Amino acid sequence: MINAYSADGSMRTLLPEEALRQLPDGVVWIDLVGPTPREDAYVESLVGVQIPTRDDLKDIEPSSRLYIEKDAVFMTASLVWRADGNDPELTDVAFILSGDRLITVRYAEPKSFQLFIAALCRVPDRMRDGVAMLARLLETIADRTAEILENTANRIDTLSSDIFRDRGRRRAPRFLEGKLSDIAEQHRLLSKVRDCLGSLSRLLTFLMNVQLVRDHKSDNSLCRAVAHDVETLSEHAAFIAGNIAFLLDASLGLINVEQNAIIKIFSIASVVFLPPTLVASLYGMNFRFMPELDWHYGYPLAIFAMILSAIIPFFVFRWKGWL
Repeated sequence: MINAYSADGSMRTLLPEEALRQLPDGVVWIDLVGPTPREDAYVESLVGVQIPTRDDLKDIEPSSRLYIEKDAVFMTASLVWRADGNDPELTDVAFILSGDRLITVRYAEPKSFQLFIAALCRVPDRMRDGVAMLARLLETIADRTAEILENTANRIDTLSSDIFRDRGRRRAPRFLEGKLSDIAEQHRLLSKVRDCLGSLSRLLTFLMNVQLVRDHKSDNSLCRAVAHDVETLSEHAAFIAGNIAFLLDASLGLINVEQNAIIKIFSIASVVFLPPTLVASLYGMNFRFMPELDWHYGYPLAIFAMILSAIIPFFVFRWKGWL
């Protein structure tokens, strides 16, 4: 799909079948969403710039992600996608500055793009060219990333409350084992966010040194502000990562404590019942000559000895504080 956005915030979907020889007047942003090879070729004929394919976007080398070719600036960033679900992913998005026009190529629907498009018609006067459009788009991406981090921090706080509060009401260690999967999900999301922030940081550093952007003082200042926000978000992400590591260690430690408590109960029970077992074993032997066999009260005395030998170790353990 090819969506063309004008400076006034209006949007028009371009189709290869239209066979336009030039773009409509006022188009400052061309957004290619899951383009086919035919659509790539069509846009290339309109703007005179080679459109990167899906395989081109997957290159991880900086020289393949950030470069200038024929006065066009090519940049690729990895953005978080489906962060609100249980299966977050990274999707590569290409940003191309060609003259006064911005071209984006993406094969997913990050929420930041949806938010930016929804707000596009409200502030059209600030985005009269591709550089301004890109600066505002990167600002929206940073804001969306900050929202993801805030939601992650809230989930981690909820997990912390579940793990450390109301311990008597939960079924441990099965309860804690269930929380481990929740911690793993948040760690996976946070790792995606940190990769995204690292990618954005490299892109912004490259972008601020491009002459085309340096000539736009207001947009360059906005890029610097976004770069500072990304740096701050990276520090906050590192802090959240530390909290996740602490929760993971704490959960594993509590599981070990609960398991040790269970083992301790079984150990004490075996020790408590060892003396009665010894008494029962003595009087369970079938020797012919045993003095106690002729005792009239031998059986109740044996029962009493077994009960007494179990009670004494129990109270000794209570006195030692082992129970």
